[in-house]
Amino acid sequence: MGPDVPLLNDYKQEFFLKRFPQTVLGGPRFKLGYCAPPYIYVNQIILFLMPWVLGGVGTLLYQLGVMKDYYTAALSGGLMFVTALILQMTNLYAKQKTVTVERIQIQNTLTDEDEFEFSSCVGSETVKFIISGKKYIINTVFHSLLAGVLCGLGTWYLLPNRITLLYSNIGGTVMIFVFGWVTICIGEYSLIINTATETATFQALDTYEITALMRPFYIFVFIAVDLAHRLLVMFLISAGTAIASYFIPSTLGVVLFMTGFGFILSLNLSEIGFAFKHTMISHLSSSKFKNVHRGLRIQFGWREFIFYLTVLTFTLIEASLLHQFAGFSSFSKVSPQAIVSYILIILLIIVWILREIQRVYLFGIFRNPFYPKDVRTVTVFMEKQRRLMKVGVVRRILLTLVSPFAMIAFLSLDRSLQNLHSVSVCIGFTRIFRMVWQNTENALLDIVVVSVAEMLVLNPDLWWNKSLDTGIRLLLVGVLRDRLLQFVSKLQFAIAIVLTSWTEKKQRRKSTATLVTLNVVFFPILLTFIAISALLSSPLLPLFTLPVFLIGFPRPIRSWPGPVGGTACVCSDTVYYQQMVPSLAVALQSALAAGSLGLSLPGSHYLCRFQDRLMWILVLEKGFTYCGVNIKGLELQETSCHAAEAHRVDEIFEMAFEHQEQTKILSPNRYFGHILTPCTVLPVRLYSDAKNVLSGIIDSHENLKRLKDDFIKVLVWMLVQYCYKKSKTWESLGNADKNKKGSFPENQHSRAIERSRPLREEDSFSVDTIEDWTDDSDIFDLEPRMKDRREPGQWGTTPKVHLSIPGSVETQSQDSPQEMSPEDKLYRAVVLGLPAVDKGKQQEVLPKVAFSCSYSELLSIPEEWRTAPVPTSKVNEMRQRFPEEWYHFILSQLDFFHLKEKPSNLLEDLMKDKALKDLYIHGVLSCCFGLFGLDNTVPAPSHVFRAYTGGIPWSVGLDWLTGKPELFQLALKAFRYTFKLMVDKASLGPVENFKELVNYLEEYENDWYIGLVSDLEWQQAVLQEKPYLFSLGHDPNMGIYTGRVLTLQELLVQVGKLNDEAVRGQWANLSWELLYATNDDEERYSIQAHPVLLRNLTVQAADPPLGYPIYSSELLHLPLF
Repeated sequence: MGPDVPLLNDYKQEFFLKRFPQTVLGGPRFKLGYCAPPYIYVNQIILFLMPWVLGGVGTLLYQLGVMKDYYTAALSGGLMFVTALILQMTNLYAKQKTVTVERIQIQNTLTDEDEFEFSSCVGSETVKFIISGKKYIINTVFHSLLAGVLCGLGTWYLLPNRITLLYSNIGGTVMIFVFGWVTICIGEYSLIINTATETATFQALDTYEITALMRPFYIFVFIAVDLAHRLLVMFLISAGTAIASYFIPSTLGVVLFMTGFGFILSLNLSEIGFAFKHTMISHLSSSKFKNVHRGLRIQFGWREFIFYLTVLTFTLIEASLLHQFAGFSSFSKVSPQAIVSYILIILLIIVWILREIQRVYLFGIFRNPFYPKDVRTVTVFMEKQRRLMKVGVVRRILLTLVSPFAMIAFLSLDRSLQNLHSVSVCIGFTRIFRMVWQNTENALLDIVVVSVAEMLVLNPDLWWNKSLDTGIRLLLVGVLRDRLLQFVSKLQFAIAIVLTSWTEKKQRRKSTATLVTLNVVFFPILLTFIAISALLSSPLLPLFTLPVFLIGFPRPIRSWPGPVGGTACVCSDTVYYQQMVPSLAVALQSALAAGSLGLSLPGSHYLCRFQDRLMWILVLEKGFTYCGVNIKGLELQETSCHAAEAHRVDEIFEMAFEHQEQTKILSPNRYFGHILTPCTVLPVRLYSDAKNVLSGIIDSHENLKRLKDDFIKVLVWMLVQYCYKKSKTWESLGNADKNKKGSFPENQHSRAIERSRPLREEDSFSVDTIEDWTDDSDIFDLEPRMKDRREPGQWGTTPKVHLSIPGSVETQSQDSPQEMSPEDKLYRAVVLGLPAVDKGKQQEVLPKVAFSCSYSELLSIPEEWRTAPVPTSKVNEMRQRFPEEWYHFILSQLDFFHLKEKPSNLLEDLMKDKALKDLYIHGVLSCCFGLFGLDNTVPAPSHVFRAYTGGIPWSVGLDWLTGKPELFQLALKAFRYTFKLMVDKASLGPVENFKELVNYLEEYENDWYIGLVSDLEWQQAVLQEKPYLFSLGHDPNMGIYTGRVLTLQELLVQVGKLNDEAVRGQWANLSWELLYATNDDEERYSIQAHPVLLRNLTVQAADPPLGYPIYSSELLHLPLF
């Protein structure tokens, strides 16, 4: 899309112009999209000014000297409370008057567009339109009470005499009085009449009516600050001092308390609690519930418990000894605390150097000469990175154990801890004792800054040294560091928006020149906005992602409500992220522990790229030896905007990791200023995706000519394997019977006889009853009759089959060991009374096969699989084409280990059994008849594609084959294996012998899934991590056939760090634009591709319903030991 895409379309512009004045005034709707009577506007004005009128009554009585100021406030507040209750009761009455039962509705952000019909000034429709009412009775009372308190405090705060005494200016008094009451009217209207949609909307639905409290809360804050002065602060300080003094009477106790709880609170207590709960449940419940799937949760066991207990013990010993015996000396250049400071300075420098040399760019600007060059394969990268891995281990030890103990020593030696009954000491030192473990790198920096400042400024009379203890200094330095980092990130984000709005031609609009000029001219004001935003830790909101900056409302680090990973736009591609996330989490665990991802803090964002996959990683929490992250997967079907930004991401990563041999040492980062800075590559076990054009293979006449012969071979192998595996199942199920009834062959024969019988013999009704019912007419026989009923050991020639003629009634015989239901018995008995049955849906019952080998029954294919309506000539033709040598080779590969007793010449007897071979000839012919028909023509590529996908046009043979679902699936699977074999033979060369062919087929069976991407089994195979997957596709536009191969292997995933504030700012604009301005146009300007800001990808990564990631993990706890 071009730069002239409208920010808001015409419909949304009109909607926004109606909503914005309503937001400014707190709820009155003075601009409607339809014609409304004048009393609608008059009533709203009266209700809007009602608090001013009630407060004016109290103000007038005070000014006349009738009442004291606090009585005045109570009177105005009481009047407002009663008025608010009356208004709410009026709304309830209006609702009950119109409908008897009304469903409680959740306020919708689009109710501004509803049209109402009004009948009178105080009609029910008018009341419901103006006064929205409350959903809950408790809110009706609470909000009314709050309205009274607000009006009372406002009256007290805005008394003219008090304002005049404060400012001594009549003009100022009038201004504050007027605008103060307008502000209170806005808050009261939003609280009790109609709540306006706020620009700070956090989520789509306000279930508990919290939005109505926002404006009154701000007013209360300002009034309370001005009225309370320092009373509240003094009370909290006094109370805190008394409590601390009462419970911790000694300085040693204070140190031990802060040290111990600082360490404990830095641990992952939720996971420790989960592990404890899991252990208790495992001990109390039965053994079958002990192995609970815990996913990626930390496996907290005795090893971790002993480690934490040891660290805590040594920490307490160190802190107590140093504080007791060396904590009384003042700070000097040779004091014990100064010596520890020197050690901390050295540690900080070493840790920073070890962190930076593991990244591809030093400080994101210059190329790292120590980083491996031209890394494209895992083996090469891992070999080149061995030295950096050792560096990471050293850094991990220094950061996990050495630095915290050194900082504990510095804090324990501080003289400020000798001052009891000091809240500042409690607050400052409690924070830093915890931060030492929870955020070690930043704590190390803060302590070094404070210690260096103390070394440089030794004057004890200076304010920094005299008025502030070390804990408060560390607190101030920590806040300053955090806000300074935010300021730099926000400034970089703002400059990127301003510059790219002009340098990127597709981002250049008609208003761009004006906006850029205004930002340059008023740059100090822009810096002020950025500073305030950083001070409040709120996002810098670029309106519509244009260089128009606002201070956003403070939001959580996650930016979105709801549980982590609770929502995602799940589709068929989600499985690829589900498969790779466990391996990616393990790789992230090593990278975060080593420091190759830079300084990772809660709120840090990372972007991972591999082929068409984009993973968005958000760090949610971090503590001692653990980190909590959320991983999202973005869509694989790239739109034009998605593709443009993904292409830029690929360029950045390729320049960083794949083209290093062409760059100089310490060469600058060409993409410095981009919100994405490459960090490193991670070895991850995932699927690589390769797509190949099959032109020259699928349309080759020679390949297609050999396809049928190969299909017969593959199908024979698959049928033999199917029957062989089924015989193993029979054997395992019949083990108990074998122990009781004798040897295997006799029992097998008896079971075969029972399966061949259509019905079990019953006392009340027997099969003989029906079989004897005949007048020797072949036409009306119910089923082929076996004249000779043999004993289990007697196997003669094949019984004579009585074929039926069209129009005769046949019944269906099932090879099932289950007994027949009474309905089936009745069906079999009352033969002539049955309606005609569709011949096509019947299964012809074949006679029992006479095998020359008693064990052939184990490999016998089901009877209904050889009943295809094919002529005898085709059976003879298939006998000629049947690969007998291949058939014998397959049989020779069978071991029959599951048989306890078997003759030595078993395989030879099976090969000589012609009846068994005839069964497979019929089975193969039945499948060929279903897939290819009866002709011997070479199949066309289109027919091959349809057969592969299971979309062959209807035919008699296919109708018969689909009536046998299990056989159809075997035939379809055999055809897909045959097609894959054709592709492999064309690519790798012909198959030399039967052994190689069997190896191919066994590899397909064990290591491959060959099917369609749309199959459910495809997704299951991905989650089960099948080594290879193959699919056939067709591009109708280009008329080509494509093969897609997924290969599971360990590959390198590129990782880069995103500008945190750029993401927060764009998400803040997204929330404002969709939830407030309801600008959900799919082609809106703020969702168009932006190669520098990655605007489209950032929008995708937002939580639904505003974003649309196809995968979002739960909170993953990564151990960083």
